[in-house]
Amino acid sequence: MPNPSSDIAFTPTVKAIQQERGSRDAYARMEAGGGFRTEIDERLIAMLAATNTAYLGTANADGQPYIQHRGGPRGFIRVIDERTIGFADYTGNRQYVSAGNLQDNEKAFLFLMDYARKARIKVWGRARFSYDPDVIARLMPGDYKARPEAAILFEISAWDVNCPQHIPVKFDADQVAAALAERDEEIERLKGELADLRTKYGEAK
Repeated sequence: MPNPSSDIAFTPTVKAIQQERGSRDAYARMEAGGGFRTEIDERLIAMLAATNTAYLGTANADGQPYIQHRGGPRGFIRVIDERTIGFADYTGNRQYVSAGNLQDNEKAFLFLMDYARKARIKVWGRARFSYDPDVIARLMPGDYKARPEAAILFEISAWDVNCPQHIPVKFDADQVAAALAERDEEIERLKGELADLRTKYGEAK
């Protein structure tokens, strides 16, 4: 029987700690069902469509970890096939730490956070940079004012949904603007109704 996909995170040492602290039985039942998700489903697609920020984790050949923010318009991370996602990599500070790490060690991690809905998803896999102009063009968001330098292709090994506890509720500026616009429209509608009522009952007097 193949190892469960969750073994990508649950090493023997992790499992020993789970046993010591009382959570091993629950995770063993999850592992019996195969472990973490491995294919892209509707839940992950919906999360990606709403995502405008992500954190990419890599490590160099010596195991030194590095986390870098990646962002763009909502949905900037695109589904390529049932196991692969990708996004354009824009010109930045030109340190190329992630590029160097992935050249030496293709293992990578994506952390997706939705503060407004108190949701977060962890994605393990292997990633590589592509400098193919066609791939970059396919993943570049339309009308986004950034200069793409490459594309990152991320092959998913496993993904899991995190517990929402302790996630602070935060809203992006576009979400706040949309809510305020909706409120203002409702205020104007109510003002119109009030004016109509005043006219109607004023005339009745």
